[in-house]
Amino acid sequence: MEAYHELVAGDIVACRIRLKYEEEHLLLDLVERGIRLIPSASSQLASRSKTFQARLLGALMIPHTVVIYDIHGLLETVSLYGKHCVEKVVLKHDRKNAGLGIHLFQSIEDVYTQAANNVLPFPFVLQPFIADSHDVRVIFLGEYIEAYERKNPDNFRHNLHCGGSAKPYLPSQEQLNICNEAMRRGVFPYAHLDLMITEEGKTYLAEINLRGGIRGASIDPASYTEKVRAIETRLLQEKTR
Repeated sequence: MEAYHELVAGDIVACRIRLKYEEEHLLLDLVERGIRLIPSASSQLASRSKTFQARLLGALMIPHTVVIYDIHGLLETVSLYGKHCVEKVVLKHDRKNAGLGIHLFQSIEDVYTQAANNVLPFPFVLQPFIADSHDVRVIFLGEYIEAYERKNPDNFRHNLHCGGSAKPYLPSQEQLNICNEAMRRGVFPYAHLDLMITEEGKTYLAEINLRGGIRGASIDPASYTEKVRAIETRLLQEKTR
């Protein structure tokens, strides 16, 4: 950041940029000035913001996933969910991870009551609740791909941080295609992707992040770091040719 104003078009910043809350607009400035970023600005921002993820990748997520910015948008979603007979809903706070920002409401009217009384901060993501779904994490590190299912019989949050357990999972080609499409659209050079698989066998993207915990994965921290550095080194070499 000490060299921020000295950067010029063609310069490359090859690391994730440490930004404070609400400093994300600096990524836009860097891109506008022609500074090239590894990882991409889109992937860095999407890793920080669930609302940006939903706006960028909503087509891959549960139908009727909506980003709520204010009370007016929430009222419109009340009608949308009523029209489609959506009852229970899941709310995701914008900047919380590890299952700590996920809340289950019995109806969107309960969300509206909380938001109208200034209990819930905007923005947030709303999705219909899918009962008995399976949670699968897929790690993409170049040609290295690993997947494992996370399960918690006592909590709809399957995150390992919330008490879930993990077992290896073999993703289908369709599921890998969803991961690849999410990474392409968000310009992710590598990623942790969480998939939601319904009882009917439909797969949706839940979340994506450049980094995430590897608890439950077979890859060890040293190998993980080595693979990430190899990807970033390759990208840097490509940009300097």
